[in-house]
Amino acid sequence: MAAPSIDYYKVLEIDPKSTQEQIRSAYKKAALKHHPDRVPQDSPERRARTKKFQQINDAYYTLSDPSRRREYDATRSYHSFTSGFTSNSNAPDPDEEDIPRAPPGGFPWSAFGFGSAPGGNTEESHTRFSNEQFGSVFEEMLREEGMAEGENAAPTGKFWSIVGGLSGGAMGFIVANFPGMVAGAVAGNRLGSVRDTKGKSVYSVFQELPQADKARLLSELAGKVFASAVGS
Repeated sequence: MAAPSIDYYKVLEIDPKSTQEQIRSAYKKAALKHHPDRVPQDSPERRARTKKFQQINDAYYTLSDPSRRREYDATRSYHSFTSGFTSNSNAPDPDEEDIPRAPPGGFPWSAFGFGSAPGGNTEESHTRFSNEQFGSVFEEMLREEGMAEGENAAPTGKFWSIVGGLSGGAMGFIVANFPGMVAGAVAGNRLGSVRDTKGKSVYSVFQELPQADKARLLSELAGKVFASAVGS
């Protein structure tokens, strides 16, 4: 029986006895906190965030399903693999090197069927899987906040009020900066073309937004999720 290479409970910062609801809540917070789109495409943090985001999604994929979780727990217990979980929510996030791993010499955890994206082990498939899994939870969160509606999770006016803001062209005109007006108008037109797209889910629309709007929406949503967790 291959040893797990990463402690998924540690990744989600939860106790191994956590309920399924607590696992889902922890996933929401971790995914929003470490989502790669919280930083620009050219940010030096981007690669590390992407890897962390994939790891968070691997953990949720395994622990969110009772059957997969039982198998994972059995293997974890067999190898006496403890999480080192701490209930101190104000403690700094551990670096990847601090996450407990299996003793050397075992097979990769992915060889046992966990820790890899369903459908393939390439970086592309792993990223696609992470985005698809996050997308369904993202749409659920936006429904709860009144930013998506209907079976297809269509964007609502509240969604656009957050990501749209003022027209870029109008802002450029106000500051009387012609280059700024041109650049702002281009950004505004891009956002307008996304807004006019019909039949897409809110997550599909989100993926087409300018980077700044993605970061703004993720930060807005993260603030609500963390505030809700504190108040509960």
